[in-house]
Amino acid sequence: MNFGYEQIKSNKLCCGAMKVYQGVLLLFCCQFLHTLGKQCFCIFKIHILKSLYLQSLINLHHVFTALDCTVIDGNLKQIDAGSGSVVGVNNLNEIFILIDNVFTKISGSLKHFSVGPAGQLGVNTANNIFKYQSGGFIQFPGLLKQVDAGGDQIIAGVNMYDDIYCLNMDANNKWPSSNTPWVQLNGKLKYYSCGPYSCWGVNSIDQIFIMKDVSSNVCSGSGSFINIPGLLSMIEVATDGSVFGVNSQGNLYQRTGVTRSKPDGTDWISMVACPNGHKHVSFDLGVLWLVCVDGSICKCTLTD
Repeated sequence: MNFGYEQIKSNKLCCGAMKVYQGVLLLFCCQFLHTLGKQCFCIFKIHILKSLYLQSLINLHHVFTALDCTVIDGNLKQIDAGSGSVVGVNNLNEIFILIDNVFTKISGSLKHFSVGPAGQLGVNTANNIFKYQSGGFIQFPGLLKQVDAGGDQIIAGVNMYDDIYCLNMDANNKWPSSNTPWVQLNGKLKYYSCGPYSCWGVNSIDQIFIMKDVSSNVCSGSGSFINIPGLLSMIEVATDGSVFGVNSQGNLYQRTGVTRSKPDGTDWISMVACPNGHKHVSFDLGVLWLVCVDGSICKCTLTD
């Protein structure tokens, strides 16, 4: 379902109400802000009085949380934030690290780069894994097309066949003095991301799954994936357990109600940072990092 709105050229707050299909009443407030001469975002605040059925099958009870965003110079296809660091890669597979609020290019070539408690890890176009240590990349045993360093010092990822793997803390921290016994999980996923107590992933048809009871010593968790309602093309779990994702239409979502005792949360809420659509998302230390469809980068904070 598309929400129509009239662009407000000034910074004046506009409020109103409109009738939408299926008799859903939307109350909305919007404010366009301009940063560095660029329109980075619109603050939306919409409360839906009834459940809304979307193409992605995500029920949104509180839609469009407020975001306060600024544009960061640069152009990326993928971004990741964790343990106070922000990294990313562009369409040329060039690698960038945020230094003093500037994305600085470093040597090397990666198609995906991740940072978190497990370190800084990336994969190249040949699916080789690399770990960033002492100012350089060292090849790490294994083959993955996407890797994640956001778990409690565990490494996780998926290979070219969508097979799912993880590596426990001890093996990660002791490498290269010891071997790397990768643990294969049941199932198939195209994208996999871990936090302090759970891992989330999406499969080839954008279905969402969670693995509970994940720990530094048992990266495989409970051993059984649980399907979560909704459809997303990519998903990221922050080091505090927060969960964000983007669907194939470029819409951005956050999972609400996520706690250690209820890692699967309760609902999805939608938010907007990129007027032209979102491509990739990551969250760390209260800051939401986004790559828009055109590759532009937004740094956002949740304001409600």
